[in-house]
Amino acid sequence: MKTDDDRLLEAATNARRNAYAPYSKYAVGAALADEVGRVHTGCNVENAAFPEGTCAEAIAIGAMVAAGGRRIAAIAIAGGREDLEPCTPCGGCRQKIAEFADASTRILLLDADGTFKACGIDDLLPDSFRLL
Repeated sequence: MKTDDDRLLEAATNARRNAYAPYSKYAVGAALADEVGRVHTGCNVENAAFPEGTCAEAIAIGAMVAAGGRRIAAIAIAGGREDLEPCTPCGGCRQKIAEFADASTRILLLDADGTFKACGIDDLLPDSFRLL
């Protein structure tokens, strides 16, 4: 039986397949569960007018907000060139995640061998700031 973590990791991996990354060749997928359990996905979309591309995490967060979600319960991230490799959110996405996360938000980082590391936003963005 699949766990909620397994479902998010699978959704992130599936979203990664749709990434548009002709320049970096680094495809990323993200899947997040909001406060009521709905899953929202995103993939990175590059643009020739660098740095106008959009990260997978930002697209998933935008999809969540557009659907009425306001809190990330968990987010899974899968990235790599040809095969999966360890992939953490960029600095901007760490701050975007922090905007909608709290201490209980699980961040799942998929590794090359299919295992994942779970961490919190304070692990990735210590001493972050909040305006609200």
